[in-house]
Amino acid sequence: MSRLKARFDELAAEGRKALVPFITAGDPNPMFTVPLMHEMTKAGADVIELGVPFSDPMADGPVIQRASERALEHRVGLRTVLAMVSEFRKNDQLTPIVLMGYLNPIEIMGYEKFADASQQAEVDGVITVDLPPEEAEECVAVLNARGIDQVFLSAPNSSSERIKKISAVGGGYLYYVSVKGITGSGHLNVKDVEQKLAQIRKNTKLPISVGFGIKNAEMAKKIASLADGVVVGSAFISKIEDNLDNPERAKQEIIELIKSMRQAMDS
Repeated sequence: MSRLKARFDELAAEGRKALVPFITAGDPNPMFTVPLMHEMTKAGADVIELGVPFSDPMADGPVIQRASERALEHRVGLRTVLAMVSEFRKNDQLTPIVLMGYLNPIEIMGYEKFADASQQAEVDGVITVDLPPEEAEECVAVLNARGIDQVFLSAPNSSSERIKKISAVGGGYLYYVSVKGITGSGHLNVKDVEQKLAQIRKNTKLPISVGFGIKNAEMAKKIASLADGVVVGSAFISKIEDNLDNPERAKQEIIELIKSMRQAMDS
């Protein structure tokens, strides 16, 4: 059983929901990432999405775009991110790690080499923002052969047929993007999310994690009442950007936000 399935099954048995923080690997510097990952799990994170820095992150808003730029200044690329996961695994064999990024770095490395390196690093899942399920057969096959889930995104305008397609080829969880547009944009309408999740659940057996637009503990609690997982990214990365002169303060503010979300989601 994969770590992702085991974690979501465990949480479901406990009547709890997954808290899934996203951070960009290498932001604000390469030495910051792995210690922060460990602190996040201690604070209550169930799954970690680790962003792979990319020069043209078209689906990301300004906050995550700037995080990628800061990481790229330190030459943090896909191989560096995989090394970070390997380092994390020395002290944590339980927390699922999902890489999130774009297809170009994977294609440059090659599907087989990427899958082999991800398996060796003990990556659990991969989200490739610009790889639709209709074009993902080869990538999914090489990842699945190594026990790695390909996680796909579903949008507010995704049809039932497309959700079924995502469910047929995807694994781990279905990531519902609750707001149209780029990360960090728009206003999250909880009623709209509730209605869409009802449609999605009719067409998938995968756990559903909801991301985009979740900024605080109150919103995390509302979404947790509807979904199986809550994904939060820009709210954490903003803490880093606001404290570039003091990364330790950024780390503490991130941990405090995770703890407040965890407490709210469990209450």
